[in-house]
Amino acid sequence: MAENNWELELNEYIRQGEPDKVDKSNAWKTAIGLQDVDGLKPSAYLIETAKDHIEGKISITEADIVSVRIAKLLGEKTFQFSPVEWQNIHRKLFEDVFDHAGKIRDYNFTKIEWILKGNTVMYASYDSIHATLDYDFSQEKEFSYSGLSIEESVRRIARDNLPFVQSKCWIG
Repeated sequence: MAENNWELELNEYIRQGEPDKVDKSNAWKTAIGLQDVDGLKPSAYLIETAKDHIEGKISITEADIVSVRIAKLLGEKTFQFSPVEWQNIHRKLFEDVFDHAGKIRDYNFTKIEWILKGNTVMYASYDSIHATLDYDFSQEKEFSYSGLSIEESVRRIARDNLPFVQSKCWIG
């Protein structure tokens, strides 16, 4: 039986061999595995949260706080597809977790990504984030997903919205 993608991602920490990361990775794998017994599958968000915890970017308490906030936001009946709303969501999710919650970053950076074998994603320049967000949101509003399968929709979002993802409010 082939491993799930999340297992491959979490196993990378074990291969790296840092004791704290190995322990945290094993704990997450166990927790996710126990949920799997009941047929519950982890979301991509949970895997990213687990990786942030394993890498020491957030504590386990912070991971729980953000998960609860996501569930709360998903239950709200208000939403406006705009850069301001996107920033507001970021603030609501990460306030009291990150000092930069909901803020647009004011510097350029690169970040080594182990999942990319030490390479980095090309992030938008800090001085073009507002314009990039305005452009990306306007392009997305004009696109019609009618007639696309879920797989085609996800593929389009992942491929065509890469500049949007790279211009993130703040990446620490």
